Amino acid sequence: MFPVGQKMKSDSKYDYIIVGSGFFGAICAYELNKAGKKVVVLEKRDHVGGNVYTEEVNGVHIHKYGPHIFHTNDKHIWDWINQFAEFNNFRYNPIANYKGEMYNLPFNMHTFYQMWKLNTPDDVKAHIESQRFKGEITNLEEQALSLVGKDIYEKLIKGYTEKQWRKPATELPASIIKRLPVRFTWDNNYYFDKYQGIPIGGYTQIFDKLLDGIKVYKNCDYLENKEYWNNLTNKVIYTGPIDAYFDYQFGDLEYKSVDWETKKFDSENYQGCAGINYTDIEVPYTRTIEHKWFDDQNQKETYVSWEYPQEYSRGVEPFYPVNDSENNKKYLDYKKLSEGNTNVIFGGRLAEYKYYDMHQVIASALNTVKNLVD
Repeated sequence: MFPVGQKMKSDSKYDYIIVGSGFFGAICAYELNKAGKKVVVLEKRDHVGGNVYTEEVNGVHIHKYGPHIFHTNDKHIWDWINQFAEFNNFRYNPIANYKGEMYNLPFNMHTFYQMWKLNTPDDVKAHIESQRFKGEITNLEEQALSLVGKDIYEKLIKGYTEKQWRKPATELPASIIKRLPVRFTWDNNYYFDKYQGIPIGGYTQIFDKLLDGIKVYKNCDYLENKEYWNNLTNKVIYTGPIDAYFDYQFGDLEYKSVDWETKKFDSENYQGCAGINYTDIEVPYTRTIEHKWFDDQNQKETYVSWEYPQEYSRGVEPFYPVNDSENNKKYLDYKKLSEGNTNVIFGGRLAEYKYYDMHQVIASALNTVKNLVD
C-alpha cells in the first residue's frame, strides 16, 4: 500500500527509510533526524509505538498489547528515556490464581509460605531440594523442576506455560524459564532493577515526541512495495519479521502470539492489582490485566483485559520468538542472508528473532545509530 493513495516523487530521496515505529525504529528515526539525516518512517499499523502503544480511554491508559513495565539498572538508559516523559514509581506485584488458590509472584517467601506453610529460607530450600530435578537440563520442564521443585512447577508453571506457548513444557527451551525470578526473601517486587516505573500518561506520548517533525506513513506495508521504497533510499532500517523480509524462503519462523479482550466495568476496583496469572490449564486465558493500577487510580470506572494465547500463522501479530533449536537454526540461515544485504539494517525483536526488554532494545537502537553517524 502506498501512503494515502499517492506515490512520492522519484527525486524524493531519503538517507534512511525506517520500517516500523516501535522503540527500535522510532529511536533510530529520532537520533538520525537529530544528526541531520533525512528519514521517513513506514508503519504497517494505524498507530505508532509498536507493542508498547497505550490508548487513553476516559483517563485510563490501556496497554493494548499487554503490560509494559520499564525497568533497568542502566542509569544512562533511564536518564535518556526520562527526557520524553515523567515516570511514576510503579512496581509490578502480580498474583497467581490456581483453581481459586491465590499465590504471590514472583516466587518468594510469601509464595512458599502459601504453598507449604514454611516460613524460613532454610526450610524452604530443603523442601525444594527434596523435589528438585537433578539431571541434565534439556527443556523448560526440567529447568523449572531444578529451580523450584515439583509442587510449584505443577501448580504455578506447567499449565500457564503450556497455555502461553501452546506446546508441552518438555518441547520448550530451558532458556525461557531462566527469566523467572526466584528468591528467598519476603519481597513481591517482580523486578530487581534499580530504576522502575511507567510513564505518567502512558507510553504513546514518548513515540509522539520521538517522531515529532518526522514524516510517518501509517497503514503502510513496506513489504508490499519493497522495490519502490528501496529506490527512494540507499539504506533501510527494518524492524519487522526477518522471515517475511526474505519471503519465507527457509520456511516460517515460529512466534508466540496473544489476543486481548478488554471490558469496561463501572467499578473502582475489579481485581485489586494490575495482573493476575491463571495457571491451571482448564482456564482458557493466561492472565487478566486491570490497567488503572499502572497510572492514575482515581477513576470511578475500570478497564480489564483478558489475555488469550493465539496460534501463530502469517497475518497474526508476532509477539515473542520461540527460540528452540529448530527455529534458531532457521533464523541463522536468514541472518546469513541479511549479512549479505548491506543496504538493510535488521534491528529489534522481530528482525533479530531475539527477546528484548525495553531498556535493551533502546540500548541496541542507540548503539546502531552511533555506529552509523560516527
